[in-house]
Amino acid sequence: MSRILAIVGRPNVGKSTLFNRLIGTRKAIVDGVSGVTRDRHYGVSEWNGIKFSVIDTGGYIRNSDDIFEEEIRKQVEIAIDEADAIAFVVDVESGLTDLDEEVARILRKQKKDVFVLVNKVDNNARQYDANEFYRLGMENLYMLSSINGSGTGEFLDELVLKFKSLGEEEFEFEIPRYAVVGRPNVGKSSFVNALLGENRNIVTAISGTTRDSLHTRYNKFGHDFYLIDTAGLRKRAKIDEDIEFYSSMRSVRAIEDADVCILMLDAERGIEAQDLSIFNLIIKNRKGVVILVNKWDLMEKETNSVKEYTKIIQNRIAPFNDIPILFISALTKQRLHKALDAANEVYENMKRKVPTAKLNEYMQKIIAENQPPTHRGAQIKIKYITQLPTQTPQFAFYCNYPDHVKDPYKRFLENKLRSEYNFKGVPISVYMRKK
Repeated sequence: MSRILAIVGRPNVGKSTLFNRLIGTRKAIVDGVSGVTRDRHYGVSEWNGIKFSVIDTGGYIRNSDDIFEEEIRKQVEIAIDEADAIAFVVDVESGLTDLDEEVARILRKQKKDVFVLVNKVDNNARQYDANEFYRLGMENLYMLSSINGSGTGEFLDELVLKFKSLGEEEFEFEIPRYAVVGRPNVGKSSFVNALLGENRNIVTAISGTTRDSLHTRYNKFGHDFYLIDTAGLRKRAKIDEDIEFYSSMRSVRAIEDADVCILMLDAERGIEAQDLSIFNLIIKNRKGVVILVNKWDLMEKETNSVKEYTKIIQNRIAPFNDIPILFISALTKQRLHKALDAANEVYENMKRKVPTAKLNEYMQKIIAENQPPTHRGAQIKIKYITQLPTQTPQFAFYCNYPDHVKDPYKRFLENKLRSEYNFKGVPISVYMRKK
C-alpha cells in the first residue's frame, strides 16, 4: 500500500520545484509567476527503499483574488483528509506571511505528520533568517533548497520513518482488488450500492484502515474480491465534493491499492478531460482497466450506438485501446455482473505468463517477416525474447542496437503480442536490451 505526501503552501514558495526534486523529473512547469501550476501533478518517489506518492497541490488553486485564500484553505483541508503526511512549504526570501500563518493554523488542528519546509535556504545568512518560521509553533522544521537539493535528505529520512511506523493493511493473499474510480457524479456510489445492496450479510468490511477508504470483501455469485470504493465515503460540510482535487486524491489512493480499476464514465457527457487524466493515471501505475459507460438506460439508441460510442472512446484513449468497454445502468442493474466478469478476466490476463520457448517461436517469425528499420545502414537483429518476472506483463527483446529501436516498432511488437495472447485490459511494457 502506497503512502501519500501532499505538498501544500501559498503560491510561489517553490512547491513545484520541490515536487520535481522528489520525483526526479521536471514534470511540473516551474515559473517565477505565481499560479503557473495548472495540471494535476502526481508522481512516485522512493527514499531508502520506501516508495510513496507525491501530490503537488498548487495546480488546484485558481488564480482569482476574491477566492484565492479560500481555495488554498480548501486544498489544505483536503490534503489533511486524504494524505498520510503534509509538506508545508514556506519561503525564506519573503519571510513569514499572514497566509502562511493561516495555513499553519489549519494544520495544527489535526493529527497528521506535518513537515515545515523552509525553502530557498542556500547560504548561512538565509539559515539565520529561516529561524523566523519557528514562530509557527510546529515541531518538524527543515531548512532546504529545492533547486539544488540541499537539506532534502534530512527531511526524507524522517518522512520515510513516519511512513514505516504507519504499518500496512492486511489482505488475504491472491484475492484481487478492484477499484471503482471516475470523476464525481458519474454513478460510482450507485454502482457500488447496487453490488453491495443484495444479501449484505455476505459482505464484510476490513476494520482498522487508517485512512477511511472503504475496502469491502465481496464474496457471492461466484466472485471473490476486495472492492475499493472512492465514492461517498464521508460527507463534508466545508469541502465541495465535486472539485477536481478531491477526486484526484481519492483516485490516486484507490488506483495504487488496486489490481484492476473500473473506470466509470457518464453516457450523457461522454469521455472528458478528467476521465482521460484518471485513465492515464491507471496506465502509468500499470493497472488493469475496465471502462463502464453508466446511465446507458437514459440514452436514445440508434442501430450502431454501442459500436459508434465504443469507437469514440477508443480513439480518445489511443494507443492503448485493447480494453473492455461495457454499457451499463447502475440504476436498473443492467449488465452489472458482466462488468465483474470483465474485471475478473482482466485480472487473469495480468497474471498470464507466456513460456519463453513459445514466445520466441511466435515472435521470431513475426520479426523475420517485419524487420526493424536499419540504423545508419546497420541491421538491427533481435535474437531473444523473454517475459520478465514482474507483476504485470513486461517483455524484454534482446538485440544488438537497443537504443535505436523506435517507439512505432515497439508498438508493433506489443500489438502482435496482444493479437496472439489475451492481454485485454492490461498495459504491456516492451523493453529493448543489449544481447
